[in-house]
Amino acid sequence: MAQATPPLWEFVDVCKAYPGVLANDKVCIKLLDGSIHGLLGENGCGKSTLIKTLSGVQQPDSGQILFKGKVVQISGPQDARDKGIATVFQEFSIVPTLSVGENIFLGNMPKNRFGVIDWGKVNASAAAVLAEMEIDINPEAITGNLSVGEQQLVEIAKAVAMKARMIILDEPTAALGEDEIERLHQLLRKMRGQGTAILYVSHRLDEVERIVDEVTILRSGRVVRASGETEINVSDIVSAMVGEDIAEHYPKEHNAKKDIVLHAANLSTKNGVEDASFDLHKGEVLGLGGVLGSGRTEIARALFGVDALTGGTVTLNGAPLKVRNEINAIEAGLALVPENRKFDGLFFNFRASGNITAASLGGLSRLGILDLNAEDAGTHKLIKELEISPQAEQKTVNFLSGGNQQKIVIARWLFSDAKVLIFDEPTQGIDIGAKIAVYKLINALTRAGKSIILISSDHDELLAMSDRIAVVQHGNISRTVSASDLTHDDLVRASATQITHAATEERQ
Repeated sequence: MAQATPPLWEFVDVCKAYPGVLANDKVCIKLLDGSIHGLLGENGCGKSTLIKTLSGVQQPDSGQILFKGKVVQISGPQDARDKGIATVFQEFSIVPTLSVGENIFLGNMPKNRFGVIDWGKVNASAAAVLAEMEIDINPEAITGNLSVGEQQLVEIAKAVAMKARMIILDEPTAALGEDEIERLHQLLRKMRGQGTAILYVSHRLDEVERIVDEVTILRSGRVVRASGETEINVSDIVSAMVGEDIAEHYPKEHNAKKDIVLHAANLSTKNGVEDASFDLHKGEVLGLGGVLGSGRTEIARALFGVDALTGGTVTLNGAPLKVRNEINAIEAGLALVPENRKFDGLFFNFRASGNITAASLGGLSRLGILDLNAEDAGTHKLIKELEISPQAEQKTVNFLSGGNQQKIVIARWLFSDAKVLIFDEPTQGIDIGAKIAVYKLINALTRAGKSIILISSDHDELLAMSDRIAVVQHGNISRTVSASDLTHDDLVRASATQITHAATEERQ
C-alpha cells in the first residue's frame, strides 16, 4: 500500500505560554498543499500566537513543527521566508514613504549585474505582480498616499511576489470592499490550484464559508473543532467558537420614528463628496452602502467637521448646524467611531478611562485641573455595562483585544451623551462575540432614541442592521430605500455599476 503524502506543514501538540496565560495548549493542525485552511476563533483564543510561531516570530515552549513529515525549527522570520512561508499580518508592515514597488520587493530588490538596484526591473516586476492580482495601482505611487484598502492589497502583493509555498493571511479583507474581496478570493483560488497552501484567518464568517476548504477552530488556546470535524457553515462555526448556539446572528431591533433628527442637503467637499443629500430619523440606523472609495467615509468626515464643506447645509433637530471642526460636532451632540480605530480613535498610552473621557474633559475638570478620581468613577460603570475587560481599568489599551478597543471608542460617545452616532466599519477586525455585543449596543442606542449612521463593507451586516440604506456612488447618494427592499445582490450590482462607470471615466 502506497504511503500517504504528509502535510506540507503540521503542528503536533504545540504549546506556548505567557505569564498567567496558556495561549496555545497542545494545538494540532495540518496544512496541505493546494488547500485553503481556515483558522478561526474569538479574540484571545490563540490564533495570533499560532501564526507568530509558524512565522518564526516566536518559538513554541513544547511540541513539534513538521515540514513534509520531518521535524524542523523555524528560527526566525527570515528563516520562515527561506522555508517558503509568507505572512500578511493584520498590522501593516509597509513603509509609507516608499513606493509600492519598493515595498513589494523590500529586502529582495532586483539588482543589475553590478549589484546596483535595477529600478526599471523593480517597477516592471511590481507591475507584473499587481497585474496578476488584477489590481490597478501604480507601482511608482507612494504607498502612504494610498487608501487603507489599497495598502492592504500591497501587503498581499508582497507575499505573492515571494512565490511562497505557504501564505498566512491574518484578516486579509478587514479593509477591503466587496469587489476587492472577490478579486482576492479569485487570486487565492488560482494559487490553490497551483499547489500553494493557504492559512486564512478572518472574523468575516460569511466569506470563510465561501472560500475555505477546511476549518480548525480554537477556543481558550485549544482546538475545539479540527479539520474534518467542522461543517463549513456560519451557524456551526459560531456554535463551536463561542461554545453555545446563537439563534440570531444579527439581533436587529426596529426603533425608527418619523421625526427627522438630521437633514443633509447637497453636501460637497474637496475630498470627494458631491451634492449628497439624506435624512436621518430618530431611533433609525441609516446604512451607507457602496464600495471603498465611493464617498461613504468622506460623507462621515464632512458631517463630523473633519473635512470642510464647500457646499450644502446640515440641519439638526430643525436648526441650522454649522460644523467647522470636530469640536463643533461634539458640542452639537455628534459622534464618530472612525474606520481606523488604531490611528484615529485611540490613545494607546492611556487606560480605558482616559480614552472614554477624551471628548468630555470639561465636565471632569475643576479650575482647569482634571479630577482623576471622578474620571475613574464615571467610566467604571460604562466599562462594566459594555463588558469591557476589567484589565482596561489598570492597563493601557494597547494590551487589549480589538473588540475591547472598539467598545472603548464607542464608550467615549456614550459618556459624552451624543445623540447622532456615525459608525464607520464598527465591527472590522473583531470576533463574533464582540460583533454581537456591538449589534446589541446599536439596538440599545436606538431604543433610547439615538440615531445612527452605519458604514459597513460587510453587506450582510449592513442589510441586517439598517432600517434604510443610502447607496453612495462617487460621493453622491443615488437612492435611499428600506433595507428590507434590498438584497446582497442589489448592493453588489450597485458597486459593480460604480466600478464600471469609474473605469469608463478614467479611460476618457
